Amino acid sequence: MHALRYFIVEASASLWRGRKAAILSVLTIAGGLFVLGFFLALNTNLQRVVGRWTESAELSVYLKDDATPGQMQVVDELVAQSGLAARREYVTKDQAATRFKQDFPDLAGAADRMDSNPFPASFEVRLKPEVREAGAAVDSLASTLAGVQGVADVRYDRRWLTRLNAVVRFLRALGLAIVVLLAVASALTVANVVRLAASAREDEIEIMELVGAPLSFVRGPFVVEGILQGGAGALLAMILLWILFVAGNARYGDVAAQTIGLGAITFLPLSLSLVIIGGGMLLGCIGGLIVARGVR
Repeated sequence: MHALRYFIVEASASLWRGRKAAILSVLTIAGGLFVLGFFLALNTNLQRVVGRWTESAELSVYLKDDATPGQMQVVDELVAQSGLAARREYVTKDQAATRFKQDFPDLAGAADRMDSNPFPASFEVRLKPEVREAGAAVDSLASTLAGVQGVADVRYDRRWLTRLNAVVRFLRALGLAIVVLLAVASALTVANVVRLAASAREDEIEIMELVGAPLSFVRGPFVVEGILQGGAGALLAMILLWILFVAGNARYGDVAAQTIGLGAITFLPLSLSLVIIGGGMLLGCIGGLIVARGVR
């Protein structure tokens, strides 16, 4: 306990003496972890969106205006016999028009002024949860339904959900690459700051070595100095990210949540926030160790 207190006191004093360089180091770490936190928050909410939309994915079979009852029965039987549908619903042209007016009230007047109802009747098929990822089976059903007489078009949400998942994976990979680069820059910045502190204490270190001070006692303050810088940078990053989230959520949160179909935009979970802070301290520790290992 005495050694730890000594490490903290010496590290704090060293940071204060080189506070300008230490502030630069803290800001560098904060910048890197802010980007990490931003991408993690974005990824968390995008995953919720994809999950929500995947749960509500539907197979929509649009019918021609002249489709006969027999043709509609064929469509209904094919869907029922496929074993892929959890629920199916026939939507008439009038019901489709009513839904459009409810979903887009600003355009309701334009729809009322049309001479005829432009919306087609359709079968809305909600897929079973266990078959939503069975792309081949659903694609086969969609192709079969598209070939039935009286069917104008078949739309399957999985196709654009697949593209959305690809976009999410790309953003995740891009964020990871940026974070790795910033993490390396942060560790090197901490190492340089701690190295400056070590250079300023060369005489003191030599005296400690002459009197037989343990090597861990000599190196300890440099490691703690790095940890303090990393922890301060991580904490600053989380505070800035929280401020940005609160400000953005207050201004655009409701609109964004309604647009993408979520109840609310969420911040990072507490456990993930603590992991980021721990990661910042680890980056600082690595930077401190790089210098400490060079101290003899």
